[in-house]
Amino acid sequence: MRIAVISDMHGNLVAFDAVLADLTAHEAVDRVVCLGDAIQGGPQPADCVQRLRELDCPVVMGNADAWLLTGEETDPERPASQELIDVRAWSLSQLSDADKAFIGTFQPTITFPLNDKLNLLCFHGTPQSFDQLILPNMPQDEFEAMIKDYAANILTGGHTHTQQLRRIGAGHTFFFNPGSVGRAFSHNQPAGQFLYDPWADYAVLSAEGDRLSLEFRRVPFDVEQVKQIYRASSRPHSDVAISQYA
Repeated sequence: MRIAVISDMHGNLVAFDAVLADLTAHEAVDRVVCLGDAIQGGPQPADCVQRLRELDCPVVMGNADAWLLTGEETDPERPASQELIDVRAWSLSQLSDADKAFIGTFQPTITFPLNDKLNLLCFHGTPQSFDQLILPNMPQDEFEAMIKDYAANILTGGHTHTQQLRRIGAGHTFFFNPGSVGRAFSHNQPAGQFLYDPWADYAVLSAEGDRLSLEFRRVPFDVEQVKQIYRASSRPHSDVAISQYA
């Protein structure tokens, strides 16, 4: 069993297609799963919906997906800015009713059996909430407390846009974050600077009997094409988004 794990495309079809091309060029996978935040933010929301439909893979509901549909803020510590509100309104204008209904089918969690003993549990932030963060610098005791009820599984979540691998306790399970397809970035940037990386992150988990392996992948995409798409779109605040690519 080989499972490609993708997350956080955020309306960037150029990066999404770069990942799909990379998957085609390498050894075939049995399944693809998306950990959410696929649509909202970038200049190609409807195109990303269409590509997910074509891929016919299970999709987790991310915080940005839910907010796109409902406008309800679920994390009081990170209220939406006016820029985000404007972009949400534009994104909704690009989507058909069928597109919105499709996004509404995304699930809180998804489980895959890997072998007779282990499952892969997929979520966005944590199994309990798409808003919760698991960052690489989170103390291990806090991490263990957060996922203790699910520690018998291999766990995978997105949300932080950062590739990460960490062991769970003294057992044989682990958590990994595949990173972001559409908006990878470093959390350690100088004050006053924020730039997206010119690559798309994803991961491939392989299970052969009791043997597990995990491969993190990083695929370059055409940043200039993304900028051109922003310029040609009517998306609000495109100049800000363009400036966030070096």
